[in-house]
Amino acid sequence: TGTEDLKGLVADDSRWGHIASGRKLPLDKAPILIEDDIASLGGKLQPVAGKPLEFTLSGVKMVHAENLVLEPWAGIHDARYEMYWMALSRGQYGSYLDSLSAIEKENQVLQRRTIDQVAPGEQQPEADHALQEQHSFTGNYRDEFWRAARGDGSFSYQLHTGGDKGLSLMVRYWGAEDGKRAFDIYVDDKLVTTEDLAGKWNKALFENVEYVIPDALLEGKDAVRVRFQPRPGNMTGRIFYVRMLRK
Repeated sequence: TGTEDLKGLVADDSRWGHIASGRKLPLDKAPILIEDDIASLGGKLQPVAGKPLEFTLSGVKMVHAENLVLEPWAGIHDARYEMYWMALSRGQYGSYLDSLSAIEKENQVLQRRTIDQVAPGEQQPEADHALQEQHSFTGNYRDEFWRAARGDGSFSYQLHTGGDKGLSLMVRYWGAEDGKRAFDIYVDDKLVTTEDLAGKWNKALFENVEYVIPDALLEGKDAVRVRFQPRPGNMTGRIFYVRMLRK
């Protein structure tokens, strides 16, 4: 689907050069096939003369793509590619665009409310927010980093408040946690809430939860320390993102 901007996506012999680090393209910019009769797509494949197992799609509307050639994956090198294609009817594509627009509006509102934010598990954001931790660990799931702690462990970040009151803390979780996932959230060593994620949603989706911070904990402060600590015999949920929000 293109060879542009591959810096960091092709391995070299530098330190950590085997780890992909280049810019990712947004999924909503990936090619989409628009066809009301999905079953007819196979009959619209046209062989490319002189190139076995290569095909074009004739008479099919494509979004974010022009003159694409379908070819065996084993022969594709140093290029972006797509193996599984979104195929939508015209009506479905209209609904898809509407949903993207709604998501973008939600994101804009969230950005306007955000005073400070940290991405747990990512080195620079954690360093920027003065990470303190013991017996915590990190990982990556669905292309997002997270941090969690178990036993007598914990982890915390310093988040700016802008000197404001009427703030809340938004935490991003995975919606299908199981096992013992009860934990406390503190602001400057004061308990704000106890959360238990085990079986809370049972949905394979990310969930954002807001917790109101009492004004008494914000009085006269430009920053506060937010700590996640498991309850006895538990571990925290995987914390994917933390935001300090205005109402």
